[in-house]
Amino acid sequence: MNIGLPHAGIVLLVGPSNSGKSTLMNKLINEGTILPSEVIGSDQFRILVSDKEFIDWSNRPQDEAAGLIDEYAAISEEAFSMMDALIEARCRLNKVSIVDATHLHSDARKRYVALAEKNHVPIISLVFDIPEAELLRRDEQRDFPRGKRRIKQQAQVFNREKRWIKKEGFASVYSIKDTATLEFFRRENPLEKEIGPGIDLIGDIHGCFEELLELLHKLDYRKNEDGLFVHPQGRKFVSVGDIMSRGPASLETMRFFQRHINQELAYMVDSNHGWKIARWLDGRNVVLSHGDEKVEAEFLSFENEAGSEPALQLKGELKEILLQAPSHLVFTANGVPVLVCAHAGIKDEFIGKQSAAVRDFCRYGDTGGFDLQGKPVRKDWTASHTSRTLIVWGHDPKPRPLLVNNTINIDQGAVFGGQLTAYRFPERDFVAVAAKENYAGTAENPLQEWKKNRLNPPNIAKFLNGYSVLTEELGEVKVQQENVKPAIDNVSHFTVPIEQLLYIPPTMSPTPKPSSLDGYLEHPKEAIDYYRSNGIDTLIAEKKHMGSRAVLLLFENPEAALKHTGIDTIGIIHTRTGKRFFDTEVEQQVVRQLISELQEKDYFRKHDTEFVLLDAEIMPWNLKAKQLISAQYAHVAENAILDRSAIKNKLAQAANEDIQPWLSEYEQKLENAQTFRDVFQKYCWEVDSLESIQIAPFHVLAHSKETFFDKPHTWHMEMNREFAEQSELFVATEFKLITDEASEDEMIAWWNEMTEDGHEGIVIKPNSYLARKAGKLLQPAIKVRGRKYLSIIYGMDYLEPENLARLKSRNTGKKQKMALKEFALGLEGITRFLNGESIERVHECVLATLALESDPVDPRL
Repeated sequence: MNIGLPHAGIVLLVGPSNSGKSTLMNKLINEGTILPSEVIGSDQFRILVSDKEFIDWSNRPQDEAAGLIDEYAAISEEAFSMMDALIEARCRLNKVSIVDATHLHSDARKRYVALAEKNHVPIISLVFDIPEAELLRRDEQRDFPRGKRRIKQQAQVFNREKRWIKKEGFASVYSIKDTATLEFFRRENPLEKEIGPGIDLIGDIHGCFEELLELLHKLDYRKNEDGLFVHPQGRKFVSVGDIMSRGPASLETMRFFQRHINQELAYMVDSNHGWKIARWLDGRNVVLSHGDEKVEAEFLSFENEAGSEPALQLKGELKEILLQAPSHLVFTANGVPVLVCAHAGIKDEFIGKQSAAVRDFCRYGDTGGFDLQGKPVRKDWTASHTSRTLIVWGHDPKPRPLLVNNTINIDQGAVFGGQLTAYRFPERDFVAVAAKENYAGTAENPLQEWKKNRLNPPNIAKFLNGYSVLTEELGEVKVQQENVKPAIDNVSHFTVPIEQLLYIPPTMSPTPKPSSLDGYLEHPKEAIDYYRSNGIDTLIAEKKHMGSRAVLLLFENPEAALKHTGIDTIGIIHTRTGKRFFDTEVEQQVVRQLISELQEKDYFRKHDTEFVLLDAEIMPWNLKAKQLISAQYAHVAENAILDRSAIKNKLAQAANEDIQPWLSEYEQKLENAQTFRDVFQKYCWEVDSLESIQIAPFHVLAHSKETFFDKPHTWHMEMNREFAEQSELFVATEFKLITDEASEDEMIAWWNEMTEDGHEGIVIKPNSYLARKAGKLLQPAIKVRGRKYLSIIYGMDYLEPENLARLKSRNTGKKQKMALKEFALGLEGITRFLNGESIERVHECVLATLALESDPVDPRL
């Protein structure tokens, strides 16, 4: 007899003592068929809890026997309690547990059947049906015989019970009469597939056959002589389910997948529409609705053309392919799970397991109750996904692939006029084709519903345990749990309303390497070298205003603000941390003046926009840094000048040649302190009216219909000058274009002159807004600060040789990575907002940037 041991679950051994259960297990262990850890025996647990394997009371007086029986019962109770806990733990981990005990009574067996069902693992039973005479003979040869009476009692119970075992819920029951003829093999998990050269997961097709063929062509699948689509690298395509219903060509799509699955060129998981159509094909009484009736119409048309017999045969073939579709698939790389594919989602504890509950969840997702239209209300199962295994799913149409908590929804509503999306793995990128039309033919369109509900409050639970954001420019950006909670607290208590918080400006990295020049920590040369080494020829250097970073969202009128944010306003100005830049009264004065001047110059009509989103610097510095200046800079400068002046004067009065070096040192230190004072004071002035405020907008991030990430920085500087001409509050930014050695030298001379005069420095950028080398995103900007300015960052004596040498060993790696992540997140959030995506989708980008900012990095960089 061949017996297949399951890949996971419970193997229950049933039979009286001496029936050969332990002997067979030891043989299988020695052969390497099973592992010692997979066998869990009651005898070993009795030893673990009591140091005793067996208690013999057969030849004891009645009182002693009664006591020993009670002791044995107590030991057995504790032993089985520990066994059950261990077995359940192994079930949760999807491991095999071979339970070696007699299991003669129905209650004992049913306990394990329930345990397997609870943990969604299979359970089989090996029933050792050995003659009583053989049991008695073996008992006489044991070191600790159980005794004839006890063996006969067990044999009697076994013979009475064995007829019921097949009805107790086991997946398989094997009756063993002779262990010598047995052969065992291990079954593999049918849900696990090795990823091989790669896979292409395809979202809900719903009979959009033309779009499917277009997508496969775009993925480089080629049609061979047998009419099958094969990838030259051996990749396979995977459907997340719902290949039929609603759309125009369900029958053709099903036949297409049937051929490719049978040739092991493709996979498909079970789904809600697939399950319903499978039962209808099987002749069951199923109400076809929500687009399933179109499948029936296609079959009737096929039957009219081909005849009833071919139609019946086709129904049988398609029924089998749909019924055989697994609830989900676990893709492995070198045996390690890396990706799970399920139609409507999956709980972490269900992954790699099979049961009716697992199948239902994978088909329908997490549902509870029904809405007014009688549709099940979908709960958000992604919030509880905490494992690192990526889950790719569909079922719930979204305008764009949705990455939340390491899950990706790739149903972009092709049948509703959206897109058919493929997710390439391990490349982790997306390929999509636009639907040719809205085929669904229903008033309800989930893509439109998504847009209608876009201002609904976000589900914070999605973010609490850490999450990932899928960005267009940098791929996946992960946010750690410990950084999310401070960011959520910030948004909850301090920031502007999240409907208006579209963008947090990224941090900016200094030069990757310190200056090679003596007496300089930073110099333009290193920034230029970074871009030149990455193939960037044209650069732009912009004057870095010493103010405070701000974001301006200005609307043409309150109606535009209501349309885009749901808030009755005309604009808002916030800081890099999302807080209001001004108090409410001053903010409204500034915003009203800006809107009025822009309307006067016809800006909104000229650019056909309902709002403008600007990244800017607002001056003077003391507008936001007043407390910092008075508490730190002014106080330090004042005391340093007093102390150093006093020491210098005393040294000068001594008129001793031996202390001349000290005098020179303190003359330099006094000069350092004065420079320190002059530098921060340069950026401070009294603000007694709106005219005292200067706003330098250096990026026009977006209008209501477009972003400007495709525009060069020279365009942004032209817009900067246009704004400066349109409002008294806006100021222009000086800049230099760097194209060759001469312009480079001119720029460095300009930087030297500017910074020696006490200005902060410059920002060097590729002229293109987005710059890459070999597909890798480059730093969008590098700041180069002047020698004098850096004294207020690193201390007034930072240029002392020993201090400068130490500072030149600074590591900017983490700052650079953070700058790239925040840059990508900022662009992603703005793009999502303009695409009409939900506030939750925009908010996850903003929240991620704020969370990254809570990850400590040297603030001086």
